[in-house]
Amino acid sequence: MDQLASEPSRAPTHPATPVPEELKNVEMFSCLQVSMDWTMKLATAALFLGLTMVVTRDEDEGDMCLYEALSDTDAVLCKGLEVFYPELGNIGCMFVPDCNNYRQKITHWAEPIVKFPGALEGATYILVMVDPDAPSRSSPKAQFWRHWLVTDIKGTDIKKGKLQGQELSPYQPPSPPAQTGFHRYQFFVYLQEGKNISLHSKENKTRASWKMDKFLNRFHLSEPEASTQFMTQNYQDSPNYQTPGTGSSEPRDKPK
Repeated sequence: MDQLASEPSRAPTHPATPVPEELKNVEMFSCLQVSMDWTMKLATAALFLGLTMVVTRDEDEGDMCLYEALSDTDAVLCKGLEVFYPELGNIGCMFVPDCNNYRQKITHWAEPIVKFPGALEGATYILVMVDPDAPSRSSPKAQFWRHWLVTDIKGTDIKKGKLQGQELSPYQPPSPPAQTGFHRYQFFVYLQEGKNISLHSKENKTRASWKMDKFLNRFHLSEPEASTQFMTQNYQDSPNYQTPGTGSSEPRDKPK
C-alpha cells in the first residue's frame, strides 16, 4: 500500500488523433496562396516602378525628366488652344523640361502644330505668337516680340491642327538670351470675320517692341477665342539660376 501511495499519479494517455489529409492540403494551400499574393503584389509594384522610370528617365544623363506645370497665375491664359512640338507633345501651360536637350532643340525646331478644337468650321482666324518678356520678364523693354503672325486660317484647318493661311510674320523659334530668366511664349487665336489684316511698313521692319494692342484695335479684334502659353529659358543657364517666371538680368545678346 505504501508503495502504491508513493508513486506519482499519471494522467491517462490517449492516442493522438491523426490530421486528415484534406486539412493538411487546405493548410498548405492557404500558406502557398498567401505567399503567392505577396509575391504578385511585390512584382506588380516593381513592374510599375520600372515602367515609370522608363517613361520619365533622361536617356542621356540618367536623371528624371520632369514636366512642370505653370503657376495658377500664368495658367489663366490657357484656354482651349493646344500647341504640339516634336518629342514634347502638347506643351501648353508647361515649362519646357530641362532634360534631353529640349530647351536647345526647341530653338531649332520648325513651327509647332497649333490646334483649336473649338474652332467654327465656317469661320476664319488669326494666329499670333509673341514673347512679352523681351529681353527679360523683369525688364520687358522690347515687349512684345512678334514670333509668328498668320491670317486667313480656316476653322476647318485649325480645328485639325493645320495652318494654311497667309503668313505675315514667318515663324521664329523661341530663343531667350542667356541670363534673362524664363520667358513666356504666348499664342492667341482671334476671329478674323472677313477683315483684311496687314502690317504697317514700320511694323515689318522689326519684330521687337510690337504694339500688339494697337494692332488689335486697328482691326477691331476683340478678346481671343482661344489662347495658351509655355515657358522656357536659355539652355545654357543652370536650372537653379533663379526662380521660374521672374527674370532678373539684362541680355548678353539680341533677344528673340
